[in-house]
Amino acid sequence: MDNSPSQDDQPQDDQGHAPVPMTKPEPVRAPAPTDAGAPVAEADMRASDADRERVAELLRDAYAEGRLDVDEHAERIEAAYGAKTLGELAPLTRDLPAHGTISFEKPPLGAPAPAQRPPARQEAPTMLAVFGGASRKGRWRVGSHLRAVAVFGGIEIDLTDAVFESPEVVIEVAAVFGGVEIKVPENVSLHGGGVGIFGGFDVKEQTAADPYAPVVRVKGAAVFGGCEAKPRKGKKLKEWVRKQLGT
Repeated sequence: MDNSPSQDDQPQDDQGHAPVPMTKPEPVRAPAPTDAGAPVAEADMRASDADRERVAELLRDAYAEGRLDVDEHAERIEAAYGAKTLGELAPLTRDLPAHGTISFEKPPLGAPAPAQRPPARQEAPTMLAVFGGASRKGRWRVGSHLRAVAVFGGIEIDLTDAVFESPEVVIEVAAVFGGVEIKVPENVSLHGGGVGIFGGFDVKEQTAADPYAPVVRVKGAAVFGGCEAKPRKGKKLKEWVRKQLGT
């Protein structure tokens, strides 16, 4: 027997119509959060030229110490300069000693900022000393060609702190009753030679262990004068415009 209430038993309004049942409104839901404003992980941060150069410097030191062979060094150097993020740079020095590890973390607030090196000076491609002297040292930009003329005078060219802008630097020397002294970092290649007429022309040649290191070539003549080019022990080249060195 069906005990369900009939339509006649349903409550009705004054007009005799059954009331329309009320529906409960759906709760308003907040939109799902997106990760558009989420911080980027350190490994995914884009690497700068300075980051890549710091890793390359550590790799060059490791190669000079015999920790990496030629193929390993070349492979890692190529990877360093091709890295797009900090996460791609970190593994390149992970298996090197503690002094070879590198951190990209930002210094804590309030920590002193590292000292900034002054910008490299732009110098003329010609040096002239007549009855006097000329000197060029410190942090200066050296291009692909430099000419030194000393007449009854002396010229000093110090490349140990210079910024190399070319894979090869040619220094052309003319010394007449004068002298030219050239110093280069110990980790670059030095080649060349010249003519000494009643004088001397001495180039202490060396080949750098790093196949990507710049090359300094010295040529010219010394008449009743002298020219000496040699590496400076304990001084290593730390920076150069790498992207112009054909890497």
